[in-house]
Amino acid sequence: MKKVLIVDDASVVRMMIKKVLKHDDFEIVGEASNGIDALAKYKELRPDVVTMDITMPETDGIQATKDIIAFDEDAKVVIVSGINQKEMLWQAIKAGASSYIVKPFENERVISTLNEVLATQ
Repeated sequence: MKKVLIVDDASVVRMMIKKVLKHDDFEIVGEASNGIDALAKYKELRPDVVTMDITMPETDGIQATKDIIAFDEDAKVVIVSGINQKEMLWQAIKAGASSYIVKPFENERVISTLNEVLATQ
């Protein structure tokens, strides 16, 4: 089982991602609704991969990605972002994100992206 931490301020998006991943070899080990929670849960749960929203209260996904990578340089973070957030997507990749998924996402794209990121050690 591949352990996943889902980070998004919208509970409906977290629920959609959980629903997609339940049908594959993934275990949802935790959820967070902002970047501060994301870092704390990452440290506590040590997931194999994190799905990270960009626009969130408290600390956004770009800063949260930087914080997680600073804590664990091998962390795998996949940004989940709207199509209209291209500039922020590039900032997230520069911050250390491994890949990205564009909302609205296709179920297969979520699974294949997470599997590709996890395959690169």
